[in-house]
Amino acid sequence: MQNGLCALLISDLNYLDGAPAALSSEEEDEEDDDESEEASDEDDDSGAEIEDGREGFDDEDCDEGDEGEDNDGDNEDFNDPDDSELEELAEKEETRKRGCTEKQSAAALCVAVGSFSDPEDLPGLAHFLEHMVFMGSLKYPDENGFDAFLKKHGGSDNASTDCERTVFQFDVQRKYFKEALDRWAQFFIHPLMIRDAIDREVEAVDSEYQLARPSDANRKEMLFGSLARPGHPMKKFFWGNADTLKHEPKMNNIDTYTRLRDFWQRHYSAHYMTLVVQSKVLSVKDITSWHLISFKFSFRVKPLHYISWLVGHEGKGSVLSFLRKKFWALALYGGNGETGFEQNSTYSIFSISVTLTDEGYKHFYEVAHVVFQYVKMLQKRGPDKRIWEEIQKIEANEFHYQEQTDPVDYVESLCENMQLFQKEDFLTGDQLLFEYKPEIIADALNQLSPQRANLVLLSAANEGQCHLKERWFGTQYSVEDIDKYWSDLWASDFELNQDLHLPEENKYIATDFALKVADCPETEYPAKTLSTQQGCLWYRKDDKFKIPKGYVRFHLISPLIQQSAENIVLFDTFVNILSHNLGEPAYEADVAQLEYKLVAGEHGLVIRVKGFNHKLPLLFQLIIDYLSDFSFTPAVFEMITEQLKKTYFNILIKPETLAKDVRLLILEHSRWSMIDKYQTLMNGLSIESLSSFVKAFKSQLFVEGLVQGNFTSREAKDFLNYVVQKLQFAPLAHPCPVQFRVVDLPNTHLLCKVKTLNKGDANSEVTVYYQSGARNLREYTLMELLVMHMEEPCFDFLRTKQTLGYHVYPTCRNTSGILGFSVTVATQATKYNSELVDKKIEEFLSCFEEKIKHLTEDAFSTQVTALIKLKECEDSHLGEEVDRNWNEVVTQQYLFDRLAREIEALKSVTKSDLVTWFQAHRSNKKKVLSVHVVGYGKHEGDSEVTAVAEVQNSSSGEIPHLIFLPPSSLMTNVTSIKDIKAYTSTLNVLPYHKILK
Repeated sequence: MQNGLCALLISDLNYLDGAPAALSSEEEDEEDDDESEEASDEDDDSGAEIEDGREGFDDEDCDEGDEGEDNDGDNEDFNDPDDSELEELAEKEETRKRGCTEKQSAAALCVAVGSFSDPEDLPGLAHFLEHMVFMGSLKYPDENGFDAFLKKHGGSDNASTDCERTVFQFDVQRKYFKEALDRWAQFFIHPLMIRDAIDREVEAVDSEYQLARPSDANRKEMLFGSLARPGHPMKKFFWGNADTLKHEPKMNNIDTYTRLRDFWQRHYSAHYMTLVVQSKVLSVKDITSWHLISFKFSFRVKPLHYISWLVGHEGKGSVLSFLRKKFWALALYGGNGETGFEQNSTYSIFSISVTLTDEGYKHFYEVAHVVFQYVKMLQKRGPDKRIWEEIQKIEANEFHYQEQTDPVDYVESLCENMQLFQKEDFLTGDQLLFEYKPEIIADALNQLSPQRANLVLLSAANEGQCHLKERWFGTQYSVEDIDKYWSDLWASDFELNQDLHLPEENKYIATDFALKVADCPETEYPAKTLSTQQGCLWYRKDDKFKIPKGYVRFHLISPLIQQSAENIVLFDTFVNILSHNLGEPAYEADVAQLEYKLVAGEHGLVIRVKGFNHKLPLLFQLIIDYLSDFSFTPAVFEMITEQLKKTYFNILIKPETLAKDVRLLILEHSRWSMIDKYQTLMNGLSIESLSSFVKAFKSQLFVEGLVQGNFTSREAKDFLNYVVQKLQFAPLAHPCPVQFRVVDLPNTHLLCKVKTLNKGDANSEVTVYYQSGARNLREYTLMELLVMHMEEPCFDFLRTKQTLGYHVYPTCRNTSGILGFSVTVATQATKYNSELVDKKIEEFLSCFEEKIKHLTEDAFSTQVTALIKLKECEDSHLGEEVDRNWNEVVTQQYLFDRLAREIEALKSVTKSDLVTWFQAHRSNKKKVLSVHVVGYGKHEGDSEVTAVAEVQNSSSGEIPHLIFLPPSSLMTNVTSIKDIKAYTSTLNVLPYHKILK
């Protein structure tokens, strides 16, 4: 465009030829949300890229939607505590759709400015501006007007600030895209940024910072940055907080308001911006890291990708394979996370992060030496063309047959690519390898010398030895010279390790991409193609996306798991050892884009594989073979149980996961708490008990499977047949329910208030839950509609106006088939008392009742239409359809046409139905449960000393227990729960219920 804005228009022609058409306008011109499941948690919540979830679109705990066991309730997967099988199936409303009409329209804008441009005297200004531009514009002055508009029409928006870029994106129904685009554009043309809003929004930024403080990834990044030389932008404090944006400027006579406007004026200029629009257009870690020169522009060769592929390899001859055999390491991540902090115009970081065992911690220097030996081997051998071409082929296969991503994610990724690549490389620059240039790879390799490396040893065992403190996140650390023996050795021409070598040729790379001919009539939904006493199989051949990929999911159900806390812990241990055993043999499949995941579910083992169908059966059979021949050594048992202690402990010290555990412990009858599990593990398990548990588990099962994609029905049956033949198990004597029974809450307000288990952590979590009961499908959709109406006003009242916290959201809750809704606020004890927050939630619900009573028929029908449109919205890839169908199988509901039925139910809902429904939950017969996890701070009566104590690291020494707190005078009319088991044993238990009619 004439003003210098570079725009890319993508015409979404409903993908008639399977791929979107991209028109570059330069006037100037799995799951699947489970793609992330393979992403390392190294760059999971990296602070360099600060992502701002607006409007309850944060992916924290919104188990909105599907009928999972609470969706809510599933055992955490211990490699990635945030990713439990049903949590991720119960994704937010946006993904609950039926393949029929058009996708959402979406737009994203990338501004080439970020936290590296923060002025020295106002740290966090770029991040703060990203918040402020959305607080109303001259043309549309209402502070929450844009969010309200999007909510009304089934949309969402988000923004994130990185080191050198800031990205904004939104999506909405196509019909309302033009108006949404105008409203959104006004934020960049003439944002209001009024003084009053600035004062309030500082609090949201501060809460975000407080929530980020306990994260190991953020603490590590801030610590690493603090060690940079003076004056380097890496040293900056990207987040910003109340001190840097409010209190210190006030003391130094700095007018944040004026400076914010100046920063906007200077940096938010069209020639720094790239825009992408997609619509139907009718036209515990040991880290070794190196600071390298920036390789940001070697994208055609991707030298760091090549090196990380080898360093991070887990097959024979790899660093991790060697360390695992020594029982020194559990996992290894090598490479460059491509966040702004790790890759920018001034430098690139190449880091190798090893998750050490307790034994590995004792041999920290030897572990680092093995890494250096491997790197030296790569340097001596030089780049290998076969390996580079193998990587090129795998990436090209994946690119050629990639599934559609959600439009809003696609536009976000492209607008960043436009800042980095030439026009012809916008779509491919970040994914494909173009040219083999060994000299560029060798240049990168040769920079990885021990003398240039920073060694970081993170462990709770370092407590007491760290006398320095990082300013912003309070991390205690020490800096010392490397031991002389090792520094001398690394400066010499040290010997190579003969056990370390390049990987062999990969047998899992697909070569057959033909689409199969159906061998049975095609069906709209999965059909049961095999059913015996031992199990059943659901199957549907893909007739829509037409790609050579498949999804295979199995649930091995056993009543043994929930019989005791010990059994759950043994089951978790078993699944983790099985995953560990598969690490090396299955790694080749993993790099060939065949993904697998084992999840310790609440009622069974879940096995998921997906990828190119050609070699997928090989991977599935490998997993079943290892399950069938399961074995372990005492050393592996010791290593995995030690790691599991840390995982359980980390779940307990996070306020949001502890709050969820407490809530479900009250609601779900005979559930075992995380503390029960942690205590059982700390008291010690015997090797014999694990062997006998696994033997018993494998001897009697009921197995359910779902196969979708490019397989014939005969091939699909082979998967179940293989499981049955290989495991040789007997059928279950009685059907095993795959849900809990739920207690019937009394007609009163219950309060369960516990102190956070993370000493010194200011973060509190307040959830107010309303139980609705065993309800039908129509009432479920009514609840979804209610929550949808509630989202924007909830955000506006509790976050924008009352500034109670950063994460604020209402949620539709389906707890083992029992319906309810809740409102959650994450706040800090240094600012608010949890009971005051509870009162504010009550105040919000009273205001909301008035609001919906006065809702116009027009506004009501607009919201109904938005929810219907969301449910009708076309799946962007097969994984979305599979997730939905798998949820029906894993919960044994089998209502595959649920969305169609919900849409029908919504068509008959009236405004008075909605008002009556909400009032029934608020009447004198209301069933309310408030769960508070209370942080440390002056508003909770803690002395300043306790409140600023060092946030605990994931140590696992003392066994924590819940400290129940009494209610204060603020909440006198409540029944306080001080002993969960004693209290819930007095309540009635509802029958099992599924939402089917």
